[in-house]
Amino acid sequence: MAKNVFGERLIPCSTSPATGYYRDGCCETGEDDFGTHTVCAVMTDGFLSFSRSMGNDLITPNPAFQFPGLKAGDRWCLCASRWLEAYHAGVAPKVILEATHEKTLSYVPLEELVKFAVRERDSKDI
Repeated sequence: MAKNVFGERLIPCSTSPATGYYRDGCCETGEDDFGTHTVCAVMTDGFLSFSRSMGNDLITPNPAFQFPGLKAGDRWCLCASRWLEAYHAGVAPKVILEATHEKTLSYVPLEELVKFAVRERDSKDI
């Protein structure tokens, strides 16, 4: 069973849009997930623009990959290294810690993630 950054059961991040490396709604990871898509983040316009400027366009739909495109407020499993890049650039999105995989802690200390924490039930209001 996958665990979150607290060592508890990992809860789903989003099923609409369906996220996660395995598109099962959870920020689970495995040996084949070279991007480590483990951070359950709440998208912002600032982060989406930053990601696009870094070569990863998360805004534009891509039907070939059943990707609807993201908008502010959507929850998405980000690569831990991309979240860390955004953190250093001052545009890191909020995170739902209960839905963020424990492997994220190999990239970002829990103390830093907590500064960006939002409760799952409050994430719709961002």
